[in-house]
Amino acid sequence: MTEQKVRWGILATGGIAAAFTADLVDLPDAEVVAVASRRAEPAKAFAERFGIERAYGSWAELAHDEDVDVVYVATPHVAHRAAAGLCLSAGRNVLCEKPFTLNLREAAELVALAREHGRFLMEAMWMYCNPLVRRLKALVDDGAIGEVRTVQADFGLAGPFPPAHRLRDPRLGGGALLDLGVYPVSFAQLLLGEPADIAARAVLSPEGVDLQTGALLSWEGGALAQLHCSITGGTATVASVTGSEGRIDVPSGFFHPDRFVLHRDGREPEEFAADPADGPRTSMRHEALEVMRALRAGETESPLVPLDGTLAVMRTLDAIRERIGVRYPGETGAGGETGAGAAAPAEGTAPAGDVAPAGDTAGPADGSADGTGPRQGSGAAEVTPA
Repeated sequence: MTEQKVRWGILATGGIAAAFTADLVDLPDAEVVAVASRRAEPAKAFAERFGIERAYGSWAELAHDEDVDVVYVATPHVAHRAAAGLCLSAGRNVLCEKPFTLNLREAAELVALAREHGRFLMEAMWMYCNPLVRRLKALVDDGAIGEVRTVQADFGLAGPFPPAHRLRDPRLGGGALLDLGVYPVSFAQLLLGEPADIAARAVLSPEGVDLQTGALLSWEGGALAQLHCSITGGTATVASVTGSEGRIDVPSGFFHPDRFVLHRDGREPEEFAADPADGPRTSMRHEALEVMRALRAGETESPLVPLDGTLAVMRTLDAIRERIGVRYPGETGAGGETGAGAAAPAEGTAPAGDVAPAGDTAGPADGSADGTGPRQGSGAAEVTPA
C-alpha cells in the first residue's frame, strides 16, 4: 500500500463504532468508505451521520467490497469470530475490538485465517497504542524501576446491572472478566509476558457469569500480578508497577492515562504527562494510526499489538474462567472447546442472543455497561469513553 488514503469499512453501528469513526474522519490519511449492519436501516443512518458513501444491510457485502482496505469489527464479542472471520476469508484486513474473541479457540482460528490469507489482523487493544502507556513500558524495559516484582490493576463498574442486562447474559459472553478484566490482564502481560501460574476466585451471578473476579498471576522469575474486575462496585481503576529499585503509579483510567508518576529510590518523584498534541485521552486515533502504518509497511501484524500476545491474553482469560467456573453456552472446557451441537455462529450470521441492545444498535460507546464508564470491551449496551 502506498501513501494514498487508507479506506476503512465499519462493521456494526453501535456506540464504539461511532466513537472510532469520529476519530477516523479527523485523520487526513484515513477515509471511511463503507459501513455494514445486519439491517439496512441502521447502516444507512450511520452512513448519513458520518458522510459514508456505501451502506450495507449485511456483513457479507462489506467483506466482499474490494474498495475497502481494512474493516473495523465493532460487534459484540460473541460475534467477533464470525464477523472478523468472514472479512479475513474475503481478503479484507481487520482491526477487531476487544476482547478479541470469546475464547482462545476462536482467537486461534482468526489468527490462522489471517496467516493463511496473508491479511493484516490486530486486536483493538488501544491501551497498547497509547503514547503514554508506551512510554511507561519503555521505562520498565529500560530498567527504570529495576526488576519488576509486582503489578496491581483493577477495573470495576458500580452498576447495578439487572439479570436481563447484557453484562449478566451468558449467551452474550457476559461477566466482569471479558469486558473489564481484559484490561488489567493485558496491562500485566504487556510488562511481564505470559504468566507461569494462575490462581483466581470469583463471585458468580445466578446466571453463571462473574460479578467480580480476583486473579493472582505469577511468573517464574518471582513476579506477581494482583488483578481485580467487578460489575458490582466502581473501583479506583488504577495501576501500579513495583520493581526492585522503584515504582510507577498510574492514576484512575490506567488504560488511557493522562499522566503517571515514577518513584525511584533516593530521587524525587517524576511525573510524566500526556502530550496535548496526542489528542484527548479517550481518542482511538493511535490504534488507527498504527493500523495504517502497518498496512503501508506491508506488515500483517503490529509489533505494538502482536498476535501471539493477543493469544497469550486469551489463554490467561480462559484459564481464569476455568478456575472460577464460568463457561458460556457451547463450551465444554478450558480453551473454549465447543461440544456437540455447539454454539459457534456461522460466519456472516449473528449469534444466538445477539439482540438489542447490541453492537449494531445506537447507544453509548464500546461494549460494556450503560454509558457511565470508560471505554471497555466491545459489544452490547456499550460505554462511552471517559
